[in-house]
Amino acid sequence: MTNMKKLYLALISICLATNVWAMDPISLEKQYVEASKQPSLAARGEKFFTSKHGKEWSCATCHGMPPTKDGKHASTDKVISPLAPAYNNKRFTDEAKVNKWFKRNCNDVLNRECSALEKADVMAYLNSLK
Repeated sequence: MTNMKKLYLALISICLATNVWAMDPISLEKQYVEASKQPSLAARGEKFFTSKHGKEWSCATCHGMPPTKDGKHASTDKVISPLAPAYNNKRFTDEAKVNKWFKRNCNDVLNRECSALEKADVMAYLNSLK
């Protein structure tokens, strides 16, 4: 085995072991669509994003509407950078962070985790903002 081939295999092993494959917002939307087994809809995602779902907050409460500029957390006043990927290229590039924030924010807004279809729709909406 050549040294180059060994190096390549070692890099692949490291990537697999640390889950450092680059994520992008479009791939993430496709992943949620696949999990939900239904197509995503940006309009449905926008409605979900702005609705309060029976609680005090909506997604837009902290992320702004449209979420193309800085938002502000409703209770801490912490500035939140733009959520739409076209306005913040760091958004939705780390799968662990995406899962963490979807879980936390869905619990704040819905008092439960979001379904795969809800995530797909929100991603479709956010990906549509240019």
